[in-house]
Parts: sequence; structure tokens; C-alpha cells
Amino acid sequence: MRVPACSLAVLACVLASHAAHAGGEQVLEKVVVVGGAAEQVGIADSASVGTVTREQIEARVAYRPGELLEATPGLVVSQHSGEGKANQFYLRGFNLDHGTDLRTTVDGMLVNQRSHAHGQGWTDLNFVIPELASGLRYKKGPYDASEGDFASAGAVEITYADRLERGIASIGAGGNGFRRAVLADSVAAGRGHLLYALEGQHSDGPFVHPDRFRKLNGVLRYTEGDRRNGWSVTAMGYDGRWNATDQIPRRAVQDGTLGRFDTIDPSSGGSASRYSLSADWRRAGNGSASRVGAYVIDSRLDLFSNFTYWMDDPDNADQFAQPDRRVTSAVNASHSLFGSLLGRDSETTVGIQFQNDNIRNALLRTRERATIGVVRRDRIVEGSVGLYLQNTTAWTPLFRSVLGARVDHYRFDVDSDNPLNSGRASDTIANPKLGLVFGPFGRTEYYLNAGGGFHSNDARGTTISVDPASGEPATRVTPLARSRGFELGMRTEPLPGLQSSLALFVLDLDSELLFIGDAGATEASRASRRIGFELANYYKPKRWLTLDADLAFASARFRDHAPEGRRIPGAIEGVASVAASVDGLGPWSGALQLRWFGPRALVEDDSVRSKATATLNGRIGYRLNDRMSLALDGFNLLDSRHSAIDYYYASQLRGEAAPVDDIHFHPIEGRSFRLTLTMRL
Repeated sequence: MRVPACSLAVLACVLASHAAHAGGEQVLEKVVVVGGAAEQVGIADSASVGTVTREQIEARVAYRPGELLEATPGLVVSQHSGEGKANQFYLRGFNLDHGTDLRTTVDGMLVNQRSHAHGQGWTDLNFVIPELASGLRYKKGPYDASEGDFASAGAVEITYADRLERGIASIGAGGNGFRRAVLADSVAAGRGHLLYALEGQHSDGPFVHPDRFRKLNGVLRYTEGDRRNGWSVTAMGYDGRWNATDQIPRRAVQDGTLGRFDTIDPSSGGSASRYSLSADWRRAGNGSASRVGAYVIDSRLDLFSNFTYWMDDPDNADQFAQPDRRVTSAVNASHSLFGSLLGRDSETTVGIQFQNDNIRNALLRTRERATIGVVRRDRIVEGSVGLYLQNTTAWTPLFRSVLGARVDHYRFDVDSDNPLNSGRASDTIANPKLGLVFGPFGRTEYYLNAGGGFHSNDARGTTISVDPASGEPATRVTPLARSRGFELGMRTEPLPGLQSSLALFVLDLDSELLFIGDAGATEASRASRRIGFELANYYKPKRWLTLDADLAFASARFRDHAPEGRRIPGAIEGVASVAASVDGLGPWSGALQLRWFGPRALVEDDSVRSKATATLNGRIGYRLNDRMSLALDGFNLLDSRHSAIDYYYASQLRGEAAPVDDIHFHPIEGRSFRLTLTMRL
């Protein structure tokens, strides 16, 4: 269904006029689910949205910043290369690669990068400083009109604090060459507050060829007012460099050629930087609330990888480089009216989102990071505008509705080194949203959600005519790939302190098609369907004890019946996690987290599967005095020898006469510990 933008604007004006004429005090509060609070029933609009509090984030034991997202039930964060590279994400039956179909924002800035050299939706969270995170909000499924590109499986938002109650100075050290220091504080300045943070980190990992991951990170923010009425300006800077131990073939480990933490091409790795300037303005009064945010991000990546070794050229290793240079600018604005619609309490929000990416990227053949050939070079200008409307109305004390619509328009301009692959393309997509909430009946509420979503495809794929490697004709991608979701859910609080939610979902994608940055071309397209459930439980039986238990399962299949099979390679199936945290027992605190994600099909006919992976992490903390504390974090406490990720494809080692199909894996890190001393300023 296509809805013209003018129709959406007219509908916004009609609903806004109803709310505006009502006047008076705000009668329907903003929808926020407070993690750990007792008042979730009666507030949430689906069973699969939630907010993780600062206290919950602080209780998590995270090996890397990206693992903060695992506070989202059913979400797994992994790594298949050096620490500076963007993580791998799994959710709702997706192997989301480096971020496609999982929209991630930090303080309103989109982290997913479009038309990226390595992969669509590239999501690098290494610039995040966990100590600054004031909360994390997640929404799963394409049901919220404010979430656009990449949000089919879900959307996660990390919010930074405007100021800190007490400053932080910490220093940490541990196994595998880990060292980290953080300094953060906020001080009064003029009519507001100035927040600053600095972070430095070094780690080698357990690898034979050390990661030597070094990063420097900084944040500077000036804020006046508060979250309802105020404004802020924020500058961020990040620089990271690393060596990479990419996935290795299982056959080389089994015959003793390589160890589990060994590498084949020690010159792989990369460097990345991200510098941003953002501003946020908020105003709220009787019957309305407005927000405007704008940002500019300058980011760079030089990535060197080798996944097939000597398969393409027996005389030279198959290393390739993917440089990416971009400037992203965006403006997001929304206006909400609180009042009455047909005599019922109502909230109507209309918003508009602009983004433009000016990109230079390439695919190069390299040897030990020196360029020996060019597959393609491109200059890309990609722009988009999204207009959305969403209305929430409480029709009776036991029934409310959420109705929304969204229209997105994209334009792509590609200037390639091969004129046959240059050109322009554009596309427009419209998606309706629906949510029905029944209850609360006692302490239980029921939800029905449906809606459409999409992800944009790489701009180079929209104009390609010739495969840059083979010279054969190439298939162009659909610029915007549509998704459709449906969900039934329930949220209940059967006991004091216990919150449980259950969601049953179906998610269809018109195309799994993506532009493959590693090859500079496209792969075949097939429509897909994912069916599954998610069960999340949060229990606080005592003031000092918190328990979490989450379980998720999804069946992912291509919708056609091709001879090669219907399984989607790498699609996650079962996920489970159990966590317990203790705080307030005198000076002591602690946490344990068990995470399990099950075996996955690695080929379409399910003849090759990965094994399950389980990790147990923990923490023991001790408060020395009112200002100082010690924390000992332990990772992979059972020292399991599982994989962080598995792939199945052909590669050729030096001395092999022909390519060999094999499982290639990246191991989870062995048991390690980190000790951190923190001082509150």
C-alpha cells in the first residue's frame, strides 16, 4: 500500500486539531516502560518493548560495549574478528550481520551506516562509554511509526546522562593485556551543566597474534534545563586501531595446523574513527510537547580481511580492504498533542526525519595491507526523508488503540569508477501501524500488534549493471525491502515484584537480498518468514536480590521451495539467559549471567549445523568506603571451548590443491578476569 505524504500530513492536521481544541492539562503521558518498576501493566503498548534502567546496566557484566544491548531479551551480541570491528547481532530468527534490521541509536544519533563498504547497516558501538548510559530502550518488531530504516527485527536506543550525580574515576586491569581508564564528571557552568568523559583502553585478547586493540574516547556535553524543557549540545570523539584474528577453518584445527586462537593472515585488522556534534531541544507545556534534534557525524574505517586465504590467487593471499569515509547529517523533529479525540483521552505525535550521507568507499585487493588491485571505487550521495504520524487513544478503561502510518522516500546517486555501475535511483515506501491493548484485567494486559517496516539496500546495488570482479551482468537490488510483522502478546504481574511478558510473532521479508560488500556485487533474492516466541521475566523477591530469566525461539525459512532448501543460513533459533544480581548486602555486591544460544543451520538444506554456545560471566564487588569500590569481573567462568560464530563456505589453505567446503569459526575468549578500582568524585 502506498500512501502519499500529503495524505499523511492532512491526517496529522485533522487529529492534531481534535487534540488542540481539547486544551487543558496533559491527560495521556508519554509511553515509557520502566524496567524494574511495578507500573508496566497499563503503560506499555506491546509485550516486546521495555526500558532498562541505569542500575540494571551497571549490574551487567559486559566483555565489550556492544554487549550492553544484550539487556534486550532474546538479543545476542557476538564477534568474529578483532575487537575494533563492529559486532555481530542475532535477534528474532535473524543473523543480523553487523546491524541490518536492528536499528540502533545513541542519544538520537543513528549508529547503523547505510551503503557501508563492509555491509549494509554497519553498527560500530565501540565509541559507547557504559558509565554514561542512563538507560536503554528497546522495541521489537516493525510496529512503532517513529522507527524507520533497519527496524524490522527491532530498535534499541541508548541514552546518555545529561549530568552525573557523582563523578567517576576508574582504572582497570586484567588478563589478555586488558587495561582501561575512565574519567567522567559534570560541573555547573553558566545556567546549566557541563559533562565530560575520557576513556582509554588496550586489550590483546587470547589470540596468538594479539589484537592490540587501542582506543581513545571522549564526550563533552553542555545542558540547560531538563528532559522536558531544555537543550543540550554534545561533542563526541573516538579513535580505535586493532589487529584481527578472523574466523579460521575447523579442518586446520583438527589436523593440528592451527590452534583455536591462531590466525592465517596476521596482517588483517583495521582502524576506525568517529567524531560527532549533536544538539537536542525540548519543550513541553499544557497539552503539547516538542523535540528537535540535529547531528553531524564524520566517520572513517580502514578494514583489512581475509576469509578465503589462497582460494582466488595461489600466489597471493586473498586479503582485501574496505575503506569507508563518510559525513552523515540528520535532523529529526516531532510534536505531540495531548487532549481529546471524539471525547476520549488521546495523544497524537507527528514527526519528520531527514538524513543525508556523503560517502566515499571502495573494495581493494591487498597484500599485508598494501594495495595491489582495485575491484571498485565509488562516491555515493544518499538522502532520505521520513514522515510519520501516530495516535494513541484510550477508548475505555480496558481498551486503547495505537494507530500510525509512515512514509519514507530515498534517493541514491552513485558515481562509480566503472560508468556502467554509476547512476541514480529512488524509491518510496509507506507502512501502516496498528496496536490494540486490552486491559488491564487485574494485573494482566493483552496486546495485538501489526505493521510494516523496511530496510534500505546498498546504493551501489541499486545502480549496478556489471559484476566488478567477473565482468558478468549483475542484478540490481530493490532499493527498499519491505517487511510485515504481526504479534500477539501478554504482560502480567502475578506476584509482587514479578513481571512477565510473552510475545508470539510472525515476520515476513519480501527479500533477504543484500549488496555484498566483500564481493562488490549482489546475491540472489528470496522472500522469508520467521515465526517465534519470546518469554521475559523480571523478579525482585527481595530488596537486595534481582532475578532475570528470558527464553526465545524462532523458526526462519525462505518462503519458496528451491532445490537447495529453505533454511536461512546462520539464522538464530533458540536463545536463553538467566541472571542474578545482589546489591545492598552491606559493602558486598555481585552478579551472575548465563547466556545460551543454540545450534543454527549453516546451509539451506540443514545438512551442516553449528553447535550451541554457552557462557557464564560473573562479578564480585566490594565497597571500600563511601567513595571507593573494587569490582572483579570474570568472563567465561567455565572456560568453555565454544564458538562465538560459525560459517560454512569454501576456502583454500596454502598447499591445498583445491578449495574445501568447511565450517569456519571464531572462538569465544577463554576464562579471564578484570579488576577495576572506582572512585566517586
